Amino acid sequence: TKKEPLGAVPIVEPPAMIVIGAVGYVKTPQGLRAMNTVWAEHLNDEIKRRFYKNWFKSKKKAFTKYAKKYQNGSIEQDLDALKKNCDVIRVIAHTQVRKVKNLKQKKAHMMEIQVNGGSVADKVDFCYKYFEKAIPVDAVFTKDEMIDCISVTKGKGFEGVITRWGVTRLPRKSHRGLRKVACIGSWHPARVGYTVARPGQHGYHHRTEINKKIYRVGKADDASHRATTEHDATEKAITPMGGFPHYGIVKNDYLMIKGGIGGPRKRLITLRRSLFKQTRRVATEEIAIKFIDTSSKFGHGRFQTPEEKAKTMGRVKA
Repeated sequence: TKKEPLGAVPIVEPPAMIVIGAVGYVKTPQGLRAMNTVWAEHLNDEIKRRFYKNWFKSKKKAFTKYAKKYQNGSIEQDLDALKKNCDVIRVIAHTQVRKVKNLKQKKAHMMEIQVNGGSVADKVDFCYKYFEKAIPVDAVFTKDEMIDCISVTKGKGFEGVITRWGVTRLPRKSHRGLRKVACIGSWHPARVGYTVARPGQHGYHHRTEINKKIYRVGKADDASHRATTEHDATEKAITPMGGFPHYGIVKNDYLMIKGGIGGPRKRLITLRRSLFKQTRRVATEEIAIKFIDTSSKFGHGRFQTPEEKAKTMGRVKA
């Protein structure tokens, strides 16, 4: 259609990830088996916290002996072993939680990311080249690209069949309750089938949503970080007036994505490129944003900037 669509979009704030190691896997009849892990020489305290139960009471000695491998040259032997014996190479990277001031967490999240393309030796050299370096979000994703969002949904606790599965309520005069499934199966087979709606845990499930389009990639300390467009020249930040509810102010790089993302604010999200080559018109078309609404999201927002509010309202306190 030739209509200009209007819709809500989530803003995701992903600070650059730090590569701190590489792990090699060997293919076996039973699947992949981890052969060896090579770590970087220097690790931040935020990732060292991940290896301790109680960081405050610990001696904080993690990886102090391992760092000596870089002085005596034995790290080269470990890298050569990965090149000779391994079939799959993955980098180990961690988040920078200290950069997101809205989180009270100090312990970094850690994950493996597979490296594809080239020989095994090329993969190991590629991983080693990025040790202790930051990989920003714009080095992986670009505008108008289709991505997948992996997250854990909002938890709802223990719910009944009406809420959990959306089955129909029984008539008002039903005996012994009406928010139930009337018949949970025949006499035989003498067991309840897995397809029958039953009460239980609702929400807090691991889910992957595919094919979400990136509308904008905002770089910190750059014009793209602002909410200014070609049709709206107002100088304003991407953060709405009063901040994002239950989150705060976006100061780092951000992604503007079409469609909702599972889970509450501040929950960890894994983003990945689409597994298939996108050929649909929706996926390949370029998006030109005309206007970004930065009015308050905590009420009936009327103003886009504090200056606009001051000009309209005047002085409201004596």
